[in-house]
Amino acid sequence: MRAVVQRVERASVSIEGELVGSIGRGYLILLGVGQEDTTAEADKLWGKLSVLRINDDENGKTNLALADVDGEVLVVSQFTLFANCKKGRRPSFTEAAPPAQANELYEYFVELVRRDVPRVATGRFGANMQVELVNDGPFTVILDTDEL
Repeated sequence: MRAVVQRVERASVSIEGELVGSIGRGYLILLGVGQEDTTAEADKLWGKLSVLRINDDENGKTNLALADVDGEVLVVSQFTLFANCKKGRRPSFTEAAPPAQANELYEYFVELVRRDVPRVATGRFGANMQVELVNDGPFTVILDTDEL
């Protein structure tokens, strides 16, 4: 699994002009699921991310986890995180999980987040979404379960 995590002041996702999810201060998580991923990777990813200290304390140091700042989470599926651009000019997405598997693991990941975070919003799997955010910092990290 791969995640692009952006610390945000606020974020939202819309589909065809309709707002389907929004959060205040917290994390926007763009989540990609690979062919070899299982619930173990989802557990590993959320286990790391839930305690990652990427929020500023009173001294401006990144010492606080999401729960320490009562953060919210917006999770948006993004298979393009598995784009392979080594050949030609058109990315290949063969490393991304098939839609049924990806959706199942996306939903599993969202449930993990909901166990720990009071306010969780999502996009809609497979939809053409418009994501808006105000990145705080900007602060963005990329996590890959193959490297955790």
